[in-house]
Amino acid sequence: MSSRERHAAHALPNPGWGPLSALPGNPLMWVLILSEMLVFTAFFALYAWQRATDVAAFNAAQQALDPLMGGLNTLVLLTSGLCVALAVEAISHGQRRRTRQWLAASMALGVVFGVIKVIEYADKFAAGITPDTHLFFGFYYGLTAFHFAHVLFGLGLLALVTWRTSTDNVETAAAFWHMVDLIWILLYPLIYLLR
Repeated sequence: MSSRERHAAHALPNPGWGPLSALPGNPLMWVLILSEMLVFTAFFALYAWQRATDVAAFNAAQQALDPLMGGLNTLVLLTSGLCVALAVEAISHGQRRRTRQWLAASMALGVVFGVIKVIEYADKFAAGITPDTHLFFGFYYGLTAFHFAHVLFGLGLLALVTWRTSTDNVETAAAFWHMVDLIWILLYPLIYLLR
Protein backbone atom coordinates (compact mmCIF):
# COMPACT_ATOMS: atom_id res chain seq x y z
CA MET A 1 0.00 0.00 0.00
CA SER A 2 1.44 3.35 -1.03
CA SER A 3 1.60 6.30 1.35
CA ARG A 4 -1.18 7.97 -0.65
CA GLU A 5 -3.44 4.91 -0.22
CA ARG A 6 -2.62 4.75 3.52
CA HIS A 7 -3.47 8.45 3.90
CA ALA A 8 -6.73 7.97 1.94
CA ALA A 9 -7.65 4.99 4.15
CA HIS A 10 -7.06 7.01 7.32
CA ALA A 11 -9.17 9.87 5.94
CA LEU A 12 -12.21 7.57 5.90
CA PRO A 13 -14.57 7.82 8.87
CA ASN A 14 -14.27 4.07 9.60
CA PRO A 15 -11.04 2.64 8.15
CA GLY A 16 -10.88 -1.15 8.01
CA TRP A 17 -14.60 -1.74 7.33
CA GLY A 18 -14.29 -2.30 3.58
CA PRO A 19 -17.28 -0.90 1.67
CA LEU A 20 -18.72 0.49 4.92
CA SER A 21 -15.59 2.57 5.62
CA ALA A 22 -16.83 5.73 3.91
CA LEU A 23 -20.25 5.75 5.59
CA PRO A 24 -20.92 8.16 8.47
CA GLY A 25 -21.58 6.86 11.97
CA ASN A 26 -20.87 3.43 13.37
CA PRO A 27 -20.45 0.73 10.69
CA LEU A 28 -22.37 -1.78 12.83
CA MET A 29 -25.44 0.44 12.49
CA TRP A 30 -25.10 0.13 8.73
CA VAL A 31 -24.99 -3.67 9.06
CA LEU A 32 -28.23 -3.46 11.07
CA ILE A 33 -29.79 -1.09 8.53
CA LEU A 34 -28.92 -3.35 5.59
CA SER A 35 -30.28 -6.42 7.38
CA GLU A 36 -33.52 -4.60 8.29
CA MET A 37 -33.90 -3.42 4.70
CA LEU A 38 -33.63 -7.04 3.56
CA VAL A 39 -36.31 -8.12 6.04
CA PHE A 40 -38.68 -5.37 4.91
CA THR A 41 -37.96 -6.20 1.26
CA ALA A 42 -38.96 -9.82 1.90
CA PHE A 43 -42.21 -8.70 3.59
CA PHE A 44 -42.97 -6.28 0.75
CA ALA A 45 -42.39 -9.03 -1.83
CA LEU A 46 -44.67 -11.41 0.09
CA TYR A 47 -47.35 -8.72 0.29
CA ALA A 48 -47.09 -8.01 -3.46
CA TRP A 49 -47.32 -11.71 -4.27
CA GLN A 50 -50.39 -12.23 -2.06
CA ARG A 51 -52.01 -9.09 -3.41
CA ALA A 52 -51.48 -10.28 -6.99
CA THR A 53 -53.41 -13.48 -6.21
CA ASP A 54 -56.56 -11.58 -5.17
CA VAL A 55 -56.39 -7.96 -6.32
CA ALA A 56 -60.13 -7.26 -6.07
CA ALA A 57 -60.40 -8.41 -2.44
CA PHE A 58 -57.24 -6.52 -1.44
CA ASN A 59 -58.59 -3.36 -3.12
CA ALA A 60 -61.94 -3.75 -1.34
CA ALA A 61 -60.26 -4.21 2.06
CA GLN A 62 -57.93 -1.30 1.40
CA GLN A 63 -60.95 1.03 1.14
CA ALA A 64 -61.21 0.88 4.96
CA LEU A 65 -57.90 2.73 5.31
CA ASP A 66 -57.68 6.51 5.43
CA PRO A 67 -54.95 7.60 2.99
CA LEU A 68 -55.08 11.13 4.49
CA MET A 69 -54.01 9.78 7.91
CA GLY A 70 -51.20 7.85 6.24
CA GLY A 71 -50.28 10.94 4.23
CA LEU A 72 -50.24 13.09 7.35
CA ASN A 73 -47.95 10.56 9.00
CA THR A 74 -45.70 10.67 5.95
CA LEU A 75 -45.41 14.45 6.24
CA VAL A 76 -44.73 14.21 9.99
CA LEU A 77 -42.05 11.54 9.59
CA LEU A 78 -40.30 13.29 6.70
CA THR A 79 -40.24 16.54 8.68
CA SER A 80 -38.74 14.61 11.58
CA GLY A 81 -36.09 13.27 9.20
CA LEU A 82 -35.32 16.84 8.12
CA CYS A 83 -34.81 17.79 11.77
CA VAL A 84 -32.36 14.91 12.17
CA ALA A 85 -30.47 16.05 9.07
CA LEU A 86 -30.28 19.55 10.55
CA ALA A 87 -28.97 18.03 13.80
CA VAL A 88 -26.18 16.31 11.84
CA GLU A 89 -25.38 19.64 10.18
CA ALA A 90 -25.33 21.42 13.54
CA ILE A 91 -23.04 18.86 15.20
CA SER A 92 -20.65 19.07 12.24
CA HIS A 93 -20.22 22.76 13.16
CA GLY A 94 -19.80 21.95 16.86
CA GLN A 95 -23.19 23.41 17.81
CA ARG A 96 -24.20 20.99 20.57
CA ARG A 97 -27.11 23.04 21.88
CA ARG A 98 -28.57 23.49 18.38
CA THR A 99 -28.01 19.77 17.71
CA ARG A 100 -30.00 18.84 20.81
CA GLN A 101 -32.79 21.22 19.81
CA TRP A 102 -33.09 19.60 16.37
CA LEU A 103 -33.01 16.13 17.94
CA ALA A 104 -35.75 17.14 20.39
CA ALA A 105 -37.88 18.45 17.51
CA SER A 106 -37.33 15.21 15.63
CA MET A 107 -38.34 13.14 18.65
CA ALA A 108 -41.46 15.25 19.20
CA LEU A 109 -42.50 14.62 15.59
CA GLY A 110 -41.73 10.92 16.02
CA VAL A 111 -44.12 10.87 18.99
CA VAL A 112 -46.76 12.64 16.86
CA PHE A 113 -46.31 9.90 14.24
CA GLY A 114 -46.91 7.30 16.95
CA VAL A 115 -50.01 9.05 18.29
CA ILE A 116 -51.52 9.23 14.79
CA LYS A 117 -50.75 5.56 14.23
CA VAL A 118 -52.36 4.56 17.58
CA ILE A 119 -55.47 6.62 16.72
CA GLU A 120 -55.62 4.86 13.37
CA TYR A 121 -55.31 1.42 15.01
CA ALA A 122 -58.00 2.33 17.57
CA ASP A 123 -60.38 3.41 14.78
CA LYS A 124 -59.85 0.13 12.94
CA PHE A 125 -60.40 -1.98 16.06
CA ALA A 126 -63.51 0.06 16.97
CA ALA A 127 -64.87 -0.75 13.50
CA GLY A 128 -64.22 -4.45 14.13
CA ILE A 129 -61.26 -4.61 11.75
CA THR A 130 -58.57 -6.90 13.11
CA PRO A 131 -55.66 -8.76 11.52
CA ASP A 132 -58.05 -11.72 11.09
CA THR A 133 -60.63 -9.71 9.12
CA HIS A 134 -58.82 -10.27 5.82
CA LEU A 135 -55.28 -11.13 4.72
CA PHE A 136 -54.82 -7.49 3.68
CA PHE A 137 -55.35 -6.38 7.29
CA GLY A 138 -52.93 -9.02 8.49
CA PHE A 139 -50.32 -7.33 6.30
CA TYR A 140 -51.51 -3.85 7.25
CA TYR A 141 -51.18 -4.47 10.99
CA GLY A 142 -48.07 -6.60 10.65
CA LEU A 143 -46.08 -4.25 8.42
CA THR A 144 -47.14 -1.01 10.11
CA ALA A 145 -46.59 -2.44 13.61
CA PHE A 146 -43.15 -3.72 12.61
CA HIS A 147 -42.35 -0.27 11.27
CA PHE A 148 -43.77 1.30 14.44
CA ALA A 149 -41.41 -0.86 16.51
CA HIS A 150 -38.55 0.65 14.50
CA VAL A 151 -39.92 4.14 15.20
CA LEU A 152 -39.88 3.40 18.94
CA PHE A 153 -36.34 2.03 18.75
CA GLY A 154 -35.29 5.08 16.74
CA LEU A 155 -36.83 7.40 19.34
CA GLY A 156 -34.76 5.61 21.98
CA LEU A 157 -31.62 6.12 19.90
CA LEU A 158 -32.38 9.80 19.38
CA ALA A 159 -32.95 10.25 23.12
CA LEU A 160 -29.66 8.51 23.84
CA VAL A 161 -27.67 10.70 21.46
CA THR A 162 -29.39 13.81 22.80
CA TRP A 163 -27.85 12.86 26.13
CA ARG A 164 -24.51 11.59 24.71
CA THR A 165 -24.06 14.09 21.89
CA SER A 166 -21.09 13.51 19.60
CA THR A 167 -20.64 13.59 15.85
CA ASP A 168 -20.36 9.80 15.60
CA ASN A 169 -23.41 9.21 17.81
CA VAL A 170 -25.60 11.73 16.00
CA GLU A 171 -24.60 10.36 12.57
CA THR A 172 -25.28 6.79 13.73
CA ALA A 173 -28.76 7.60 15.05
CA ALA A 174 -29.51 9.74 11.98
CA ALA A 175 -28.68 6.83 9.67
CA PHE A 176 -31.18 4.62 11.49
CA TRP A 177 -33.86 7.34 11.54
CA HIS A 178 -33.48 7.91 7.81
CA MET A 179 -33.99 4.17 7.28
CA VAL A 180 -37.25 4.49 9.24
CA ASP A 181 -38.24 7.34 6.88
CA LEU A 182 -37.33 5.32 3.81
CA ILE A 183 -39.33 2.28 4.93
CA TRP A 184 -42.41 4.44 5.52
CA ILE A 185 -42.00 6.14 2.12
CA LEU A 186 -42.20 2.65 0.57
CA LEU A 187 -44.85 1.32 2.97
CA TYR A 188 -47.32 4.18 2.65
CA PRO A 189 -48.04 3.90 -1.09
CA LEU A 190 -47.83 0.10 -1.01
CA ILE A 191 -50.45 -0.29 1.73
CA TYR A 192 -52.57 2.86 1.42
CA LEU A 193 -52.51 3.90 -2.24
CA LEU A 194 -51.62 1.05 -4.62
CA ARG A 195 -54.71 -0.18 -6.48
